[in-house]
Amino acid sequence: MGAGLRLYADTAVRDDAARLLELGIFRGLTTNPLLLSRAGLGVEDLPTIVEWAVQLGAEEVFCQAWGTTAEDLVRRGEQLHALAPDTVAVKVPATRAGTEAAAALSSRGIPVLLTAVYSAPQAVLAAAAGCAYVAPYLGRMADAGRPAHEETVAMHRLLTALGATTRLLVASIRTPADVVRLAREGVGCFALQPAVAEALFSDPLTRRATEEFEQAALGSA
Repeated sequence: MGAGLRLYADTAVRDDAARLLELGIFRGLTTNPLLLSRAGLGVEDLPTIVEWAVQLGAEEVFCQAWGTTAEDLVRRGEQLHALAPDTVAVKVPATRAGTEAAAALSSRGIPVLLTAVYSAPQAVLAAAAGCAYVAPYLGRMADAGRPAHEETVAMHRLLTALGATTRLLVASIRTPADVVRLAREGVGCFALQPAVAEALFSDPLTRRATEEFEQAALGSA
């Protein structure tokens, strides 16, 4: 995988994650409490998720801390990171408490992702807090009537202009076209839900050409 490109499986379902991670092109796994709930799991299952994700070859696993205060978020963030210190990055929401927790965790050498981001000023907060990543919610931004692609590109450009080490990790992606559009602007980190990831492999013209190749090979065998 190129140094500028990082793809992540955005799921808490082991079978879905396995199908993507075994391809060798996905760097790791992203989760959050909603994804856990949809998979019939809870935050108490995070240790098991981290364990099987590492076994499947994930280099990074994003686990989201929870709590209403910075102290709660820091405490749980430290506990989550301790599950696999070389692998787990901690997600915290882009609230006042979350940003405070992000700064504290980052100062202790823990990689942090500021998540649920909807505007460029929040990317400034992520850079100021020393976050490794910031996650704009592209699809949800568009659902709210905001110029999602333009705002996401603005985040990328301001981080580049600042020389920040913080990288965009775009989430809530609806189509492969979203990935292409942002990649053309230099955005390189994407969290893909299984359906979107599988759509990358489903071009009908490629499928038709492959069938023709197989037919020709069988005819000449």
